[in-house]
Amino acid sequence: MNPKQFLQIGGAVLLLLGIAGLVGIFNKQSTPWFWLDNGENTAHVVLGVVALAAAYFLKDPNLQKWLVVVVGVFGLFAGIYGFAVAGQPEPNVGFANLESPSDDLLHIVVGLWALAAAFMPGRAMMPKTA
Repeated sequence: MNPKQFLQIGGAVLLLLGIAGLVGIFNKQSTPWFWLDNGENTAHVVLGVVALAAAYFLKDPNLQKWLVVVVGVFGLFAGIYGFAVAGQPEPNVGFANLESPSDDLLHIVVGLWALAAAFMPGRAMMPKTA
């Protein structure tokens, strides 16, 4: 996967996740193992739109790469910070609540995925020769 693909797929996932959260699909009552508050849902929508816009309108692959690096670092930070502030009064990061351990783990996975896309872009499959 290359940075542009990460922005396309990751942006679409963030946008859908944010919209699903805003309409109430992920909340403490229906999914106590994975819930998102409105601050985080709004952030996911905004970041999803920015990622999709960058994938299609930011033509410089190097700029796309470094944007994906920023996403990766921020994802890792959000995941680790979420575990650190678990149990603090809501909102525990100013505008949102990073309380759900599965959400924090997801931030870490996305951060690692972004860094892998930035620094280890997939190679095109070469046909095998006999």
